[in-house]
Amino acid sequence: RLFDLDPDLLPFFQYNCKQFASPQECLSAPEFLDHIRKVMLVIDAAVSHLENLSCLEEYLCNLGKKHQAVGVKVESFSTVGESLLYMLEKCLGTAFSPDVQEAWSKLYGAVVKAMQRGWETLPEGD
Repeated sequence: RLFDLDPDLLPFFQYNCKQFASPQECLSAPEFLDHIRKVMLVIDAAVSHLENLSCLEEYLCNLGKKHQAVGVKVESFSTVGESLLYMLEKCLGTAFSPDVQEAWSKLYGAVVKAMQRGWETLPEGD
């Protein structure tokens, strides 16, 4: 659903200079699947540290800097969040209540806010 919501994100997933002919080709690429695993590890870390998200601050800020360095815009994380909520809704079915949706939205928002601080941090020497 990510590329349905924002096809302009596809070029950010060009691995080893390989250009994908279609979103489907990207979605099945081992490198993309590895990236998704990493995203889910970040989400897992946030869930595991729900009571103390601040312990992930430096990691998430640096992750934001890495995304900024390759040209990702902060706004793109809204699309990723929408895709995450869509996936959760499809997987959880009726268990995806408004309260569950709100909790996941807040958690994801906190992760993105910490990553966004990576955009706001000036490089050393500036």
